[in-house]
Amino acid sequence: MAMTKKVAVITGSHKGLGYAIARQLAQKEDIQVVITSRNPQDSIAAQKRLSDEGHQVDAHPLDVTSDDSVKEFATWLQQTYGRVDILVNNAGVNPTMQQDEASLLTVDIETMLTTFNTNVLAVVRITKALIPLMRANNYGRIVNVSTEMASLNSMSSDYYPLAPSYRLSKVGLNGLTAIFAKELQGSNILINAYSPGWMKTDMGGSDAPFTADEGAETAAYLATLPEGGAQGGFFAEMRKFGGAIALPW
Repeated sequence: MAMTKKVAVITGSHKGLGYAIARQLAQKEDIQVVITSRNPQDSIAAQKRLSDEGHQVDAHPLDVTSDDSVKEFATWLQQTYGRVDILVNNAGVNPTMQQDEASLLTVDIETMLTTFNTNVLAVVRITKALIPLMRANNYGRIVNVSTEMASLNSMSSDYYPLAPSYRLSKVGLNGLTAIFAKELQGSNILINAYSPGWMKTDMGGSDAPFTADEGAETAAYLATLPEGGAQGGFFAEMRKFGGAIALPW
């Protein structure tokens, strides 16, 4: 079917931050949102919740750690919409609260590998698969959900948990953001990373100072950058600093 709206894909968007990002983008009249989740029932349930709020979104299963799932999803996008304009790489894992994550001396290597596979390699996989659809229309906005905990500049002095698996995976995510930005230089495909902050989600817990809606604001901003906007940046959450403030790598 012909689609004149921009098509936005948000990975892991059946709940939490991903759901909040999907809702904020769905509120824009010129964007068609596609909800994705590893579990088909979860994505359909999220689609229904947004539909009940008056937002007409689509839903499709997607396991970003699976080559077959990503290939099938890219084919479905091509056949259904013939395009994709926005990709928010939100799906991820965070084993920070596991006891082994208190130190590099105790961290479990298998946990590190699983975390890196989901938070870094899966982002490479889905981004590689969807960039050709962006190139076809000479337009793309890619947003990678990172964390302030991945800033090498402040890692030795910040007050966050050591969390080696999570931190190192997000350092890798920031690195691939910079590399993709270099490869995409001169195109109208902009890629940036950002930290949503500590939020009241399943991952963040109830003591967090920000809501998922607040954490989603910077993602929505970066997903709709104008031509000539930021490329290869690392941004803080807007609510915390009153704007899209660049973080030090």
